[in-house]
Amino acid sequence: MNLEVNLKSTRKMQAIARKIIEVDPKFQKVIDNSPLCDIGSKKIKSSHFKTLVQSIISQQLATKAAETITLRVSDLIQDEYRPEVFLKFSTKELRNVGISSAKARAITELSIASIEKRVSFDKIHLLPNSVITEELTKIWGIGRWTIEMFLIFHLGRLDVWPVGDLAVRRGWMKIHNLKAEIDPSVLDKKGLKFSGFQSVVAWYCWRAVEN
Repeated sequence: MNLEVNLKSTRKMQAIARKIIEVDPKFQKVIDNSPLCDIGSKKIKSSHFKTLVQSIISQQLATKAAETITLRVSDLIQDEYRPEVFLKFSTKELRNVGISSAKARAITELSIASIEKRVSFDKIHLLPNSVITEELTKIWGIGRWTIEMFLIFHLGRLDVWPVGDLAVRRGWMKIHNLKAEIDPSVLDKKGLKFSGFQSVVAWYCWRAVEN
Protein backbone atom coordinates (compact mmCIF):
# COMPACT_ATOMS: atom_id res chain seq x y z
CA MET A 1 0.00 0.00 0.00
CA ASN A 2 1.55 3.32 -1.02
CA LEU A 3 2.14 6.35 1.19
CA GLU A 4 -0.70 8.35 -0.37
CA VAL A 5 -3.24 5.62 0.40
CA ASN A 6 -1.87 5.23 3.93
CA LEU A 7 -2.14 8.97 4.53
CA LYS A 8 -5.71 9.03 3.22
CA SER A 9 -6.64 6.09 5.45
CA THR A 10 -5.02 7.73 8.49
CA ARG A 11 -6.84 11.01 7.97
CA LYS A 12 -10.15 9.20 7.51
CA MET A 13 -9.68 7.19 10.70
CA GLN A 14 -8.63 10.28 12.65
CA ALA A 15 -11.81 12.01 11.49
CA ILE A 16 -13.89 8.99 12.58
CA ALA A 17 -12.20 8.95 16.00
CA ARG A 18 -13.08 12.63 16.46
CA LYS A 19 -16.66 11.92 15.40
CA ILE A 20 -16.97 9.09 17.93
CA ILE A 21 -15.88 11.42 20.73
CA GLU A 22 -18.28 14.07 19.47
CA VAL A 23 -21.17 11.59 19.52
CA ASP A 24 -20.14 9.96 22.82
CA PRO A 25 -17.49 11.83 24.88
CA LYS A 26 -16.99 8.80 27.13
CA PHE A 27 -14.82 7.30 24.36
CA GLN A 28 -12.24 10.09 24.78
CA LYS A 29 -10.06 8.17 27.25
CA VAL A 30 -9.88 4.86 25.37
CA ILE A 31 -9.23 6.63 22.06
CA ASP A 32 -6.47 8.75 23.61
CA ASN A 33 -4.86 5.64 25.15
CA SER A 34 -5.08 3.47 22.03
CA PRO A 35 -3.34 3.40 18.66
CA LEU A 36 -5.34 4.61 15.69
CA CYS A 37 -7.84 2.01 14.47
CA ASP A 38 -6.48 0.20 11.40
CA ILE A 39 -9.61 -1.50 10.05
CA GLY A 40 -9.53 -1.41 6.27
CA SER A 41 -6.03 0.06 6.10
CA LYS A 42 -4.20 -3.18 5.32
CA LYS A 43 -4.14 -5.07 2.05
CA ILE A 44 -5.89 -8.44 2.16
CA LYS A 45 -3.29 -11.22 2.09
CA SER A 46 -5.38 -14.32 2.68
CA SER A 47 -8.08 -15.62 0.36
CA HIS A 48 -11.71 -15.17 1.37
CA PHE A 49 -12.03 -18.94 1.76
CA LYS A 50 -8.94 -19.23 3.97
CA THR A 51 -10.08 -16.43 6.25
CA LEU A 52 -13.50 -18.03 6.73
CA VAL A 53 -11.98 -21.44 7.48
CA GLN A 54 -9.69 -19.89 10.08
CA SER A 55 -12.63 -17.98 11.55
CA ILE A 56 -14.57 -21.23 11.91
CA ILE A 57 -11.57 -22.81 13.65
CA SER A 58 -11.34 -19.84 16.05
CA GLN A 59 -14.98 -19.86 17.11
CA GLN A 60 -15.35 -19.97 20.92
CA LEU A 61 -11.64 -20.64 21.45
CA ALA A 62 -8.99 -18.71 23.32
CA THR A 63 -6.46 -17.05 21.01
CA LYS A 64 -3.62 -19.41 21.92
CA ALA A 65 -5.72 -22.54 21.38
CA ALA A 66 -6.99 -21.22 18.04
CA GLU A 67 -3.44 -20.48 16.89
CA THR A 68 -2.26 -23.97 17.85
CA ILE A 69 -5.06 -25.73 15.98
CA THR A 70 -4.67 -23.44 12.96
CA LEU A 71 -0.99 -24.39 12.73
CA ARG A 72 -1.88 -28.08 12.88
CA VAL A 73 -4.45 -27.62 10.13
CA SER A 74 -1.95 -25.75 7.97
CA ASP A 75 0.51 -28.62 8.39
CA LEU A 76 -2.18 -31.17 7.50
CA ILE A 77 -3.18 -29.41 4.28
CA GLN A 78 0.39 -28.19 3.56
CA ASP A 79 -0.95 -24.63 3.72
CA GLU A 80 -3.18 -25.22 0.69
CA TYR A 81 -6.37 -23.47 1.79
CA ARG A 82 -8.56 -24.58 -1.09
CA PRO A 83 -11.99 -26.27 -0.96
CA GLU A 84 -10.92 -29.33 -2.93
CA VAL A 85 -8.02 -29.91 -0.52
CA PHE A 86 -10.24 -29.92 2.57
CA LEU A 87 -12.66 -32.33 0.93
CA LYS A 88 -9.87 -34.91 0.73
CA PHE A 89 -9.88 -35.26 4.51
CA SER A 90 -12.43 -37.08 6.62
CA THR A 91 -14.04 -35.69 9.77
CA LYS A 92 -11.85 -38.05 11.80
CA GLU A 93 -8.67 -36.68 10.19
CA LEU A 94 -9.76 -33.12 10.91
CA ARG A 95 -10.65 -34.03 14.48
CA ASN A 96 -7.18 -35.52 14.94
CA VAL A 97 -5.68 -32.03 14.53
CA GLY A 98 -8.07 -30.52 17.06
CA ILE A 99 -11.11 -29.48 15.02
CA SER A 100 -14.44 -30.41 16.58
CA SER A 101 -16.96 -32.48 14.64
CA ALA A 102 -19.23 -29.46 14.25
CA LYS A 103 -16.43 -27.27 12.90
CA ALA A 104 -15.28 -30.04 10.57
CA ARG A 105 -18.80 -30.20 9.16
CA ALA A 106 -18.91 -26.41 8.77
CA ILE A 107 -15.61 -26.39 6.86
CA THR A 108 -16.83 -29.26 4.67
CA GLU A 109 -20.12 -27.46 3.95
CA LEU A 110 -18.22 -24.26 3.13
CA SER A 111 -15.92 -26.18 0.78
CA ILE A 112 -18.84 -27.77 -1.05
CA ALA A 113 -20.67 -24.42 -1.33
CA SER A 114 -17.53 -22.85 -2.77
CA ILE A 115 -17.02 -25.58 -5.37
CA GLU A 116 -20.71 -25.46 -6.33
CA LYS A 117 -20.47 -21.65 -6.64
CA ARG A 118 -23.18 -21.11 -4.04
CA VAL A 119 -20.85 -18.54 -2.49
CA SER A 120 -19.48 -15.88 -4.84
CA PHE A 121 -15.90 -15.83 -3.55
CA ASP A 122 -14.67 -14.22 -6.75
CA LYS A 123 -16.80 -11.12 -6.16
CA ILE A 124 -17.82 -11.32 -2.51
CA HIS A 125 -15.71 -8.27 -1.65
CA LEU A 126 -17.88 -6.22 -4.03
CA LEU A 127 -21.18 -7.20 -2.40
CA PRO A 128 -23.02 -5.27 0.35
CA ASN A 129 -22.97 -6.62 3.91
CA SER A 130 -26.57 -7.82 3.71
CA VAL A 131 -25.95 -9.97 0.63
CA ILE A 132 -22.74 -11.44 2.04
CA THR A 133 -24.58 -12.28 5.25
CA GLU A 134 -27.43 -13.87 3.33
CA GLU A 135 -25.07 -16.06 1.28
CA LEU A 136 -22.93 -17.19 4.19
CA THR A 137 -25.69 -17.86 6.71
CA LYS A 138 -27.09 -20.48 4.34
CA ILE A 139 -24.00 -22.56 5.08
CA TRP A 140 -24.28 -24.86 8.09
CA GLY A 141 -22.14 -23.75 11.02
CA ILE A 142 -21.50 -20.17 9.90
CA GLY A 143 -23.28 -17.68 12.11
CA ARG A 144 -23.42 -13.98 12.77
CA TRP A 145 -20.15 -13.71 14.72
CA THR A 146 -18.07 -15.42 12.03
CA ILE A 147 -19.59 -13.26 9.30
CA GLU A 148 -19.10 -10.05 11.30
CA MET A 149 -15.43 -10.81 11.95
CA PHE A 150 -15.02 -11.58 8.23
CA LEU A 151 -16.66 -8.29 7.26
CA ILE A 152 -14.63 -6.21 9.72
CA PHE A 153 -11.16 -7.69 9.68
CA HIS A 154 -10.99 -9.26 6.24
CA LEU A 155 -13.08 -6.96 4.07
CA GLY A 156 -12.43 -3.85 6.17
CA ARG A 157 -16.09 -2.87 6.43
CA LEU A 158 -16.61 0.04 8.82
CA ASP A 159 -20.38 -0.31 9.25
CA VAL A 160 -20.65 -3.53 11.28
CA TRP A 161 -21.90 -3.58 14.87
CA PRO A 162 -21.05 -6.96 16.49
CA VAL A 163 -23.16 -6.73 19.64
CA GLY A 164 -23.13 -10.51 20.01
CA ASP A 165 -19.42 -10.36 20.79
CA LEU A 166 -18.91 -10.55 24.56
CA ALA A 167 -15.73 -8.45 24.50
CA VAL A 168 -17.51 -5.62 22.65
CA ARG A 169 -20.22 -5.58 25.33
CA ARG A 170 -17.66 -5.72 28.14
CA GLY A 171 -15.71 -2.89 26.55
CA TRP A 172 -18.83 -0.77 26.22
CA MET A 173 -19.66 -1.45 29.87
CA LYS A 174 -16.16 -0.45 30.98
CA ILE A 175 -16.18 2.74 28.91
CA HIS A 176 -19.56 3.74 30.32
CA ASN A 177 -18.87 2.45 33.85
CA LEU A 178 -21.84 0.08 33.81
CA LYS A 179 -22.18 -2.49 36.58
CA ALA A 180 -24.92 -4.65 35.08
CA GLU A 181 -24.48 -6.77 31.95
CA ILE A 182 -25.78 -4.96 28.88
CA ASP A 183 -28.16 -6.90 26.65
CA PRO A 184 -27.13 -7.22 22.97
CA SER A 185 -30.51 -5.84 21.84
CA VAL A 186 -30.01 -2.76 24.01
CA LEU A 187 -26.50 -2.23 22.71
CA ASP A 188 -27.76 -2.71 19.16
CA LYS A 189 -29.99 0.34 19.55
CA LYS A 190 -27.26 2.39 21.19
CA GLY A 191 -25.07 1.76 18.15
CA LEU A 192 -27.49 3.53 15.81
CA LYS A 193 -25.92 6.90 16.60
CA PHE A 194 -22.61 5.59 15.25
CA SER A 195 -24.09 4.56 11.90
CA GLY A 196 -21.44 4.27 9.20
CA PHE A 197 -18.50 3.68 11.54
CA GLN A 198 -19.79 1.15 14.08
CA SER A 199 -16.88 -1.24 13.41
CA VAL A 200 -14.49 1.42 14.67
CA VAL A 201 -16.55 1.88 17.82
CA ALA A 202 -16.41 -1.90 18.36
CA TRP A 203 -12.64 -1.81 17.81
CA TYR A 204 -12.24 0.73 20.61
CA CYS A 205 -14.52 -1.35 22.84
CA TRP A 206 -12.09 -4.24 22.31
CA ARG A 207 -9.20 -1.94 23.20
CA ALA A 208 -10.97 -0.91 26.41
CA VAL A 209 -11.07 -4.55 27.53
CA GLU A 210 -7.35 -4.95 26.83
CA ASN A 211 -6.27 -1.76 28.63
